[in-house]
Amino acid sequence: MPNPRLAARYAKSLLDLAVEKGQLEQVYADMVWLQDVCKQSRDFASMLRSPIIKSDVKGKILSAVTKAHISELSNAFNQLLVNKNRESYLPEICTAFVNAYKERKGIKTVQLTTATPASDEVKQSILNQVKKSGGYSSVELQEKVDPSIIGGFVLQVDDKLVDASVAYDLKAIAKQFENNDFVYKIK
Repeated sequence: MPNPRLAARYAKSLLDLAVEKGQLEQVYADMVWLQDVCKQSRDFASMLRSPIIKSDVKGKILSAVTKAHISELSNAFNQLLVNKNRESYLPEICTAFVNAYKERKGIKTVQLTTATPASDEVKQSILNQVKKSGGYSSVELQEKVDPSIIGGFVLQVDDKLVDASVAYDLKAIAKQFENNDFVYKIK
């Protein structure tokens, strides 16, 4: 069961400790790596959440998977989670840590959805416009290709959405035809 408050508390603690130890960038890289592992391997995430597998076994598996890839501080943090029986929340904690890191560094994440992959100059133009209009110092672009939007783009920044897609325009035109009073008067 998701627990965002718990994830946020552990992520904040790890962030504060990483800053104190001067290892913020390394721990951020570790959490991004762990987040990717959890997203790419459903079996790994399921193992962490499994109530059947004992915590000490989960700790050994987690250590074997991560030992060569993450720092000593991140390994110690993972062992703390195992000792406290919180290893099932590791994917959430990783996501919360990445979000807290970006907030601390002033990095704004923007999601761009296009029908085909966008060119570098289009991406740069959109990034510059978002920086200018939002007053952000640093913007990170996440791309998504969705052929169902037909053309144009959909840009999402936090809870704001700019839908400049052809599919949206076609739906708006269809709605206008459905509500066309002139057609009803002819009948």
